[in-house]
Amino acid sequence: MTPPYHHSLTEPEVIEPLPVAGTGERRLRLLTYNIQTGIATSRYRQYLTHSWKHVLPCPRRRDNLDKISNLVRHYDIVGLQEADAGSLRSSYINLTEYLAARAEFPHWYDQTNRNFGMFAQHSMGVLSRMRATEIMEHRLPGAIPGRGALVVRYGHGREALVLMLVHLALGKRARLRQLGFIGEIASAHRHVILMGDLNCRSDSPELASLVDRAGLREPIHDLHTFPSWRPIRNIDHILISPSLRVEDVSVLNYPLSDHLPISMEISLPDEVALGSRHHSDWAWNSPAVPAVALL
Repeated sequence: MTPPYHHSLTEPEVIEPLPVAGTGERRLRLLTYNIQTGIATSRYRQYLTHSWKHVLPCPRRRDNLDKISNLVRHYDIVGLQEADAGSLRSSYINLTEYLAARAEFPHWYDQTNRNFGMFAQHSMGVLSRMRATEIMEHRLPGAIPGRGALVVRYGHGREALVLMLVHLALGKRARLRQLGFIGEIASAHRHVILMGDLNCRSDSPELASLVDRAGLREPIHDLHTFPSWRPIRNIDHILISPSLRVEDVSVLNYPLSDHLPISMEISLPDEVALGSRHHSDWAWNSPAVPAVALL
Protein backbone atom coordinates (compact mmCIF):
# COMPACT_ATOMS: atom_id res chain seq x y z
CA MET A 1 0.00 0.00 0.00
CA THR A 2 1.29 3.47 -0.84
CA PRO A 3 2.04 5.47 2.34
CA PRO A 4 -0.30 8.44 2.95
CA TYR A 5 2.56 10.95 2.83
CA HIS A 6 6.13 11.22 1.66
CA HIS A 7 9.35 13.03 2.48
CA SER A 8 10.86 14.43 -0.66
CA LEU A 9 12.39 17.41 -2.39
CA THR A 10 10.10 18.47 -5.20
CA GLU A 11 12.09 19.58 -8.24
CA PRO A 12 12.13 23.33 -8.90
CA GLU A 13 10.85 23.23 -12.48
CA VAL A 14 7.24 22.27 -11.78
CA ILE A 15 4.69 21.77 -9.04
CA GLU A 16 3.59 18.16 -9.08
CA PRO A 17 -0.18 17.73 -8.81
CA LEU A 18 -1.40 15.93 -5.70
CA PRO A 19 -4.07 13.20 -5.65
CA VAL A 20 -7.70 14.24 -5.80
CA ALA A 21 -9.68 13.64 -2.63
CA GLY A 22 -12.13 10.77 -2.65
CA THR A 23 -15.90 11.18 -2.54
CA GLY A 24 -17.00 13.09 0.53
CA GLU A 25 -13.47 14.03 1.52
CA ARG A 26 -12.30 17.61 1.92
CA ARG A 27 -8.66 18.43 1.59
CA LEU A 28 -6.59 21.49 2.30
CA ARG A 29 -3.20 22.30 0.84
CA LEU A 30 -0.95 24.01 3.38
CA LEU A 31 2.38 25.78 2.92
CA THR A 32 4.76 27.42 5.37
CA TYR A 33 7.57 29.60 4.02
CA ASN A 34 10.12 31.91 5.57
CA ILE A 35 10.55 34.30 2.61
CA GLN A 36 13.36 36.47 4.08
CA THR A 37 11.55 39.63 2.91
CA GLY A 38 11.78 38.43 -0.68
CA ILE A 39 15.58 38.17 -0.73
CA ALA A 40 17.05 35.23 -2.64
CA THR A 41 20.12 33.86 -0.84
CA SER A 42 22.24 31.07 -2.29
CA ARG A 43 25.55 31.33 -0.39
CA TYR A 44 26.58 32.05 3.19
CA ARG A 45 28.70 34.97 2.05
CA GLN A 46 25.57 36.66 0.68
CA TYR A 47 24.43 37.31 4.25
CA LEU A 48 27.23 39.89 4.19
CA THR A 49 27.33 40.97 0.55
CA HIS A 50 23.51 41.25 0.31
CA SER A 51 22.97 42.63 3.82
CA TRP A 52 22.04 46.03 2.38
CA LYS A 53 18.86 44.48 0.97
CA HIS A 54 17.53 44.19 4.52
CA VAL A 55 17.40 47.99 4.80
CA LEU A 56 17.21 49.29 1.23
CA PRO A 57 14.95 48.48 -1.74
CA CYS A 58 16.21 46.14 -4.44
CA PRO A 59 14.76 45.96 -7.98
CA ARG A 60 15.17 42.18 -8.10
CA ARG A 61 13.08 41.70 -4.97
CA ARG A 62 9.89 42.16 -6.99
CA ASP A 63 10.92 39.45 -9.49
CA ASN A 64 11.65 37.04 -6.65
CA LEU A 65 8.32 37.80 -4.99
CA ASP A 66 6.55 37.09 -8.27
CA LYS A 67 8.21 33.66 -8.37
CA ILE A 68 7.05 33.06 -4.80
CA SER A 69 3.51 34.07 -5.81
CA ASN A 70 3.58 31.46 -8.60
CA LEU A 71 4.34 28.84 -5.97
CA VAL A 72 1.86 29.85 -3.27
CA ARG A 73 -1.09 30.26 -5.67
CA HIS A 74 -1.58 26.48 -5.63
CA TYR A 75 -2.35 26.32 -1.91
CA ASP A 76 -5.38 26.96 0.29
CA ILE A 77 -3.58 28.35 3.35
CA VAL A 78 -0.08 29.80 3.30
CA GLY A 79 1.91 30.96 6.33
CA LEU A 80 4.64 33.52 5.64
CA GLN A 81 7.46 34.41 8.00
CA GLU A 82 9.95 37.28 7.63
CA ALA A 83 7.58 39.40 5.59
CA ASP A 84 7.47 43.20 5.72
CA ALA A 85 4.35 45.27 6.33
CA GLY A 86 5.53 48.17 4.16
CA SER A 87 8.81 50.00 4.71
CA LEU A 88 11.70 51.46 2.72
CA ARG A 89 13.32 48.08 2.04
CA SER A 90 10.10 46.71 0.52
CA SER A 91 9.44 49.92 -1.43
CA TYR A 92 6.62 50.58 1.07
CA ILE A 93 4.74 47.50 -0.15
CA ASN A 94 3.08 45.16 2.31
CA LEU A 95 4.55 41.86 1.13
CA THR A 96 1.68 39.72 2.43
CA GLU A 97 -0.83 41.91 0.63
CA TYR A 98 1.30 41.89 -2.53
CA LEU A 99 1.54 38.08 -2.62
CA ALA A 100 -2.19 37.76 -1.91
CA ALA A 101 -2.97 39.98 -4.89
CA ARG A 102 -0.49 38.29 -7.25
CA ALA A 103 -1.58 34.78 -6.26
CA GLU A 104 -5.29 35.72 -6.21
CA PHE A 105 -5.99 34.95 -2.56
CA PRO A 106 -9.25 36.63 -1.52
CA HIS A 107 -8.19 36.89 2.13
CA TRP A 108 -4.95 37.82 3.87
CA TYR A 109 -3.99 38.68 7.43
CA ASP A 110 -0.72 39.93 8.87
CA GLN A 111 0.90 40.77 12.18
CA THR A 112 3.72 43.28 12.61
CA ASN A 113 5.97 42.14 15.44
CA ARG A 114 8.82 44.67 15.19
CA ASN A 115 8.02 48.09 13.82
CA PHE A 116 11.04 50.23 12.95
CA GLY A 117 8.98 52.73 11.01
CA MET A 118 10.21 53.52 7.52
CA PHE A 119 13.28 51.27 7.90
CA ALA A 120 11.66 47.89 8.58
CA GLN A 121 8.34 46.43 9.65
CA HIS A 122 9.02 42.79 10.50
CA SER A 123 5.82 40.80 10.08
CA MET A 124 4.19 37.43 9.47
CA GLY A 125 1.26 36.82 7.18
CA VAL A 126 -1.44 34.32 6.24
CA LEU A 127 -2.87 33.92 2.74
CA SER A 128 -6.22 32.14 2.71
CA ARG A 129 -8.86 30.88 0.29
CA MET A 130 -11.44 30.87 3.11
CA ARG A 131 -12.67 33.78 5.18
CA ALA A 132 -11.66 33.56 8.83
CA THR A 133 -14.25 33.95 11.56
CA GLU A 134 -11.71 35.34 14.03
CA ILE A 135 -8.11 36.63 13.93
CA MET A 136 -6.11 36.97 17.14
CA GLU A 137 -2.63 38.42 17.66
CA HIS A 138 -0.51 37.34 20.61
CA ARG A 139 2.81 38.71 21.80
CA LEU A 140 5.11 35.88 22.79
CA PRO A 141 7.22 36.03 25.97
CA GLY A 142 10.95 36.60 25.69
CA ALA A 143 13.78 38.79 26.92
CA ILE A 144 13.87 40.56 23.56
CA PRO A 145 10.38 41.66 22.42
CA GLY A 146 9.25 41.20 18.85
CA ARG A 147 8.01 37.61 18.54
CA GLY A 148 4.34 36.88 18.03
CA ALA A 149 1.73 34.29 17.20
CA LEU A 150 -0.99 34.93 14.64
CA VAL A 151 -4.04 32.76 15.33
CA VAL A 152 -6.70 32.39 12.63
CA ARG A 153 -9.96 30.57 13.34
CA TYR A 154 -12.22 29.07 10.67
CA GLY A 155 -15.69 28.13 11.85
CA HIS A 156 -17.21 28.27 15.31
CA GLY A 157 -17.18 26.37 18.55
CA ARG A 158 -15.44 23.11 19.30
CA GLU A 159 -15.31 22.01 15.66
CA ALA A 160 -13.55 25.13 14.37
CA LEU A 161 -10.24 24.78 12.57
CA VAL A 162 -7.54 26.87 14.24
CA LEU A 163 -4.36 27.91 12.43
CA MET A 164 -1.40 29.18 14.46
CA LEU A 165 1.48 30.90 12.66
CA VAL A 166 4.68 31.55 14.61
CA HIS A 167 8.33 32.56 14.23
CA LEU A 168 10.19 31.69 17.40
CA ALA A 169 13.28 33.06 19.11
CA LEU A 170 16.83 31.90 18.46
CA GLY A 171 17.54 31.14 22.13
CA LYS A 172 16.44 27.83 23.67
CA ARG A 173 15.23 29.35 26.95
CA ALA A 174 13.04 31.87 25.15
CA ARG A 175 11.67 29.17 22.83
CA LEU A 176 10.68 27.03 25.81
CA ARG A 177 8.68 29.92 27.25
CA GLN A 178 7.15 30.74 23.89
CA LEU A 179 6.15 27.15 23.13
CA GLY A 180 4.68 26.84 26.62
CA PHE A 181 2.50 29.86 25.85
CA ILE A 182 1.58 28.47 22.43
CA GLY A 183 0.81 25.05 23.93
CA GLU A 184 -1.76 26.56 26.28
CA ILE A 185 -3.61 28.10 23.34
CA ALA A 186 -3.38 24.99 21.17
CA SER A 187 -4.55 22.63 23.92
CA ALA A 188 -7.87 24.50 24.13
CA HIS A 189 -8.82 23.50 20.57
CA ARG A 190 -9.62 20.19 18.91
CA HIS A 191 -8.47 20.85 15.32
CA VAL A 192 -5.18 22.78 15.19
CA ILE A 193 -2.55 23.49 12.55
CA LEU A 194 0.69 24.99 13.87
CA MET A 195 3.17 26.17 11.27
CA GLY A 196 6.19 28.40 10.98
CA ASP A 197 9.89 28.86 11.60
CA LEU A 198 10.33 27.35 15.05
CA ASN A 199 14.15 27.64 15.07
CA CYS A 200 14.45 24.19 16.66
CA ARG A 201 14.77 20.60 15.51
CA SER A 202 12.13 17.87 15.56
CA ASP A 203 14.03 16.09 18.35
CA SER A 204 14.54 19.20 20.49
CA PRO A 205 13.33 19.25 24.12
CA GLU A 206 11.27 22.37 23.50
CA LEU A 207 9.34 20.82 20.61
CA ALA A 208 8.82 17.64 22.63
CA SER A 209 7.38 19.78 25.42
CA LEU A 210 4.90 21.37 22.99
CA VAL A 211 3.82 17.98 21.63
CA ASP A 212 3.21 16.68 25.16
CA ARG A 213 1.31 19.77 26.27
CA ALA A 214 -0.85 20.37 23.20
CA GLY A 215 -1.20 16.84 21.80
CA LEU A 216 0.05 17.92 18.38
CA ARG A 217 2.05 15.67 16.07
CA GLU A 218 4.61 16.12 13.34
CA PRO A 219 3.89 13.48 10.67
CA ILE A 220 7.48 13.33 9.43
CA HIS A 221 10.55 14.39 11.36
CA ASP A 222 13.79 15.85 10.07
CA LEU A 223 12.45 17.78 7.08
CA HIS A 224 15.55 19.81 6.29
CA THR A 225 14.79 23.32 5.08
CA PHE A 226 17.80 25.47 6.01
CA PRO A 227 19.93 26.76 4.39
CA SER A 228 18.06 26.53 1.11
CA TRP A 229 21.18 25.88 -1.00
CA ARG A 230 22.31 22.97 1.22
CA PRO A 231 19.54 22.07 3.67
CA ILE A 232 20.99 20.40 6.75
CA ARG A 233 18.72 21.77 9.51
CA ASN A 234 15.05 21.13 10.16
CA ILE A 235 13.80 24.31 11.81
CA ASP A 236 10.58 24.88 9.82
CA HIS A 237 7.59 22.77 10.81
CA ILE A 238 3.91 22.00 10.32
CA LEU A 239 2.31 20.24 13.28
CA ILE A 240 -1.32 19.15 13.41
CA SER A 241 -3.91 17.69 15.76
CA PRO A 242 -4.58 13.92 15.60
CA SER A 243 -8.07 14.66 14.21
CA LEU A 244 -6.54 15.86 10.90
CA ARG A 245 -5.34 13.20 8.48
CA VAL A 246 -2.13 13.84 6.56
CA GLU A 247 -2.12 12.85 2.89
CA ASP A 248 1.19 14.34 1.74
CA VAL A 249 4.23 16.13 3.16
CA SER A 250 7.12 17.57 1.14
CA VAL A 251 10.02 19.94 1.37
CA LEU A 252 9.84 21.91 -1.88
CA ASN A 253 13.06 22.63 -3.69
CA TYR A 254 12.27 26.30 -4.36
CA PRO A 255 15.36 28.22 -3.17
CA LEU A 256 13.77 31.66 -3.39
CA SER A 257 14.83 32.52 0.18
CA ASP A 258 17.40 31.20 2.63
CA HIS A 259 14.74 28.68 3.73
CA LEU A 260 12.86 26.05 1.72
CA PRO A 261 9.08 25.80 2.09
CA ILE A 262 7.19 22.85 3.55
CA SER A 263 4.03 21.67 1.81
CA MET A 264 1.35 19.52 3.43
CA GLU A 265 -2.01 18.23 2.27
CA ILE A 266 -4.56 17.20 4.90
CA SER A 267 -8.05 15.71 4.94
CA LEU A 268 -10.59 17.30 7.25
CA PRO A 269 -13.04 15.32 9.38
CA ASP A 270 -16.70 15.73 8.49
CA GLU A 271 -17.50 17.72 11.63
CA VAL A 272 -15.17 20.60 10.71
CA ALA A 273 -17.26 23.35 9.09
CA LEU A 274 -15.25 26.08 7.40
CA GLY A 275 -17.94 27.82 5.37
CA SER A 276 -17.90 28.30 1.59
CA ARG A 277 -14.79 29.12 -0.39
CA HIS A 278 -14.37 32.22 -2.48
CA HIS A 279 -16.25 32.03 -5.79
CA SER A 280 -13.03 32.18 -7.82
CA ASP A 281 -11.54 29.08 -6.19
CA TRP A 282 -11.83 25.49 -7.32
CA ALA A 283 -14.38 23.25 -5.60
CA TRP A 284 -13.41 20.87 -2.83
CA ASN A 285 -13.16 17.84 -5.10
CA SER A 286 -11.98 19.48 -8.30
CA PRO A 287 -8.93 18.08 -10.17
CA ALA A 288 -5.48 19.01 -8.94
CA VAL A 289 -3.94 22.16 -10.36
CA PRO A 290 -1.78 21.80 -13.47
CA ALA A 291 1.99 21.95 -13.23
CA VAL A 292 3.31 25.48 -13.63
CA ALA A 293 6.88 26.44 -14.50
CA LEU A 294 8.52 28.75 -11.95
CA LEU A 295 12.14 29.07 -12.94
